[in-house]
Amino acid sequence: MKHMVDLGKYPIRTDLITEILENKESQGFKNVVIMEEDIKVNEVILEKDGASALKKKEGNYITIEFDDVTDKDNYKKVSQVFEKYLKRILKKNKIQKDSKFLIVGLGNEQSTPDSLGPKALDFVLVTRPLFFFHQNGEGYRETSVLKPGVFGSSGIETADRIAKVVELIHPDFILVIDALASSSIQRVNKTIQITDTGIHPGSGIGNDRKEISKESLKVPVIAIGIPTVVDAATIVTNTIFYLYQYFSYSKKTMNHPSNKLKVKMENYLEKAEDLEKEEKKMLLGLLGGLEEEELRSLIKDVLTPIDYNFMVTPKEIDFVVSKLSKLIGEGINKVLHKNYE
Repeated sequence: MKHMVDLGKYPIRTDLITEILENKESQGFKNVVIMEEDIKVNEVILEKDGASALKKKEGNYITIEFDDVTDKDNYKKVSQVFEKYLKRILKKNKIQKDSKFLIVGLGNEQSTPDSLGPKALDFVLVTRPLFFFHQNGEGYRETSVLKPGVFGSSGIETADRIAKVVELIHPDFILVIDALASSSIQRVNKTIQITDTGIHPGSGIGNDRKEISKESLKVPVIAIGIPTVVDAATIVTNTIFYLYQYFSYSKKTMNHPSNKLKVKMENYLEKAEDLEKEEKKMLLGLLGGLEEEELRSLIKDVLTPIDYNFMVTPKEIDFVVSKLSKLIGEGINKVLHKNYE
């Protein structure tokens, strides 16, 4: 009897549109891939039909994928690409030069993987006092910032806090910064998503809070997010498929004369995997016959009932989040303020 797994029981834990669209037919969305040197940019326009099918909001999604920001040169390149595409999405939304911005840092500052939003605000230039006291703000937009905290520590919905501040200061536009979840190890701390569809805080880890969007706040919202965590089931699933790629690579190259001269193995993840299904079964038995999402759901079936499907983050998360927070905060300053240096 064929092994069947209920794929609907455990949805993929991800906030990234590129992961949701992987292996989907191109109906209801447009996807353009742009290479900025070695940085990959996906520009997705999700139309009404596609949004309904995927249970996501229609609008523009820009995903920037990079290797590292701890290297000085890479940091500079990623910063420049981020600024370029943040400008692009502001232009698409017809943001005026005198638009007033509220910049919101979502997340828990006491939990490093969830602290990206609040920490990014430490680098954001606040200019509202200049305008409030009628001082010269030429070359700068009026900006305010808000760290609303999380529902678990305050008992107040984040969206409700933001709504009250919006009523008080009447911004023309809102920028929201948040840490996200990914369904791929490779994208953790190495992806920036920018979207004009707003955000559902906590949705990627199954802790769905009130929506923060133009529909809920009556003010346009752009969300900037970086995945900082994956769940344990994702790590196990990814590792099994990396195993396939490793064996596929080894099968092709083990007897190649040039390999005797190599000091270090190539990155086999960059090579296409072409193992036959029977070869996968030889490696892993019944598990080798499962497709990726069947395998992922099976692992979640095993881990979830015993509360072992942990959310996991890299060991160097403190250092990387500090780098990414600075990149996002200073990038926002450069995009919003003409005279910022």
